[in-house]
Amino acid sequence: MTSPQTSPQSPAAAETRRRLPRWATSFGPQIIAALLVGLGLGLLAKNMGTVDGEPNWLTTTLSTIGSSYVSLLKAAVVPLIFTAVVSSIANLRQVSNAARLAWQTLLWFAITALIAVAIGIALGVIMQPGANADATAPDGYDGGTGSWIGFLTGLIPGNFLGLTASTSETLTTSLNFNVLQVLVIAIAVGIAALKVGKPAAPFLALNASALAVIQKVLWWIIRLAPLGTVGLIGRAVATYGWDTIGSLGTFTLAIYVGLAIVLFVVYPVLIKSHGLSVRQWFSGAWPAIQLAFVSRSSVGTLPLTQRVTERNLGVPRAYASFAVPLGATTKMDGCAAIYPAISAIFVAQFFGIDLSIGQYLLIAVVAVLGSAATAGTTGAVVMLTLTLSTLGLPLEGVALLLAVDPILDMGRTAVNVAGQTVVPTIVAKRNGMLQPELYDAERNGDPFADDSVESDTPETDAAELPSQESTSASSATVEAANRG
Repeated sequence: MTSPQTSPQSPAAAETRRRLPRWATSFGPQIIAALLVGLGLGLLAKNMGTVDGEPNWLTTTLSTIGSSYVSLLKAAVVPLIFTAVVSSIANLRQVSNAARLAWQTLLWFAITALIAVAIGIALGVIMQPGANADATAPDGYDGGTGSWIGFLTGLIPGNFLGLTASTSETLTTSLNFNVLQVLVIAIAVGIAALKVGKPAAPFLALNASALAVIQKVLWWIIRLAPLGTVGLIGRAVATYGWDTIGSLGTFTLAIYVGLAIVLFVVYPVLIKSHGLSVRQWFSGAWPAIQLAFVSRSSVGTLPLTQRVTERNLGVPRAYASFAVPLGATTKMDGCAAIYPAISAIFVAQFFGIDLSIGQYLLIAVVAVLGSAATAGTTGAVVMLTLTLSTLGLPLEGVALLLAVDPILDMGRTAVNVAGQTVVPTIVAKRNGMLQPELYDAERNGDPFADDSVESDTPETDAAELPSQESTSASSATVEAANRG
């Protein structure tokens, strides 16, 4: 057993934690410090130039750190999506008004998406981002496009894992998971488990246990976010620099103005109109928004998003475990509303094409119905090509915008995740489910503050697992299995 002198719960250990500076113990300041360090190292790497046409050692190091961190997040995406969606659907049977909650969630997803796309269209018309742009397609663009037929057929799983394989010219084979197909499979399995009833209890118990283990691993990955931030921001600055952003300056500015309006105006207005404190929402959701900004992955941020939605914003777990995973794959106000709207207008202006009222309306329709095409992963190229193909605009325009896409994607993902916390909060409030004691509680800036204390007593850890790891036990049987 842990001795009293070294126990994390002892007064001496607590006093040691209090002596540590805030940046050493709080997630938010660590991310901000990492942003500054990454910016500085990126500028240094940019000034070092290249070595025989190849990136210098600092740029390579930053790229390796950043890409490794994103790879860690992506590695957990498939098992996380499957187990989280299955558990969330099964968990709906604990909610008396499950059908109404599901309908209201989808409705508010659509409402906020329409508001965001309207802002994007207005900014595109007013700021004219493509009128005087001077951009060329990057060499790496492979001409990949998206279409409605491709999107719809892509929903049909080719195998149970949603797995696809591709072979390059160098005869190397890579395996990829189609997140949309994984989502479809998980929804089907979750609904089937509900229909089967009692015989499915062991499966749901196993699924909930697997979700707890996966989330534990993801917490370890998320704790590395400051290190990943240094690499991701440093690589972006070293690779793209200010010159690239400047060549598409008006377009970049228009995107970030639109994102800022949604994040700092639209969402606060919606929160305030429901009688809630805007300050409490920002302080509660901010850890997830920060991680989304640097990771550029809504799905990778999902565990933290769900934690702040439940613990900080007071949304009941039974509902949050459904709404947040669903939002992580379909609620994309940044990637699927603001970005494609302004980008489509940019492409039209760049190629001298006048858009009709009907085409502007089509942009809004695509934003609401096609947002699932972004699938919660980094990048929104699929959504953009889907929009351009629907409008009949030149798909070559996609290549013009790829140079600044990583810079834009940070802001887009932050807004995505913010929206994924807003809608469950609003719906919970409207249905009298929101827990005010959690929403109005004082924040300490650390989403890990209430982690279970590590103990060498297995029974204690097992007993605390369902309540500390945001698991979604579908029944009392599932909870008992977790504790056992």
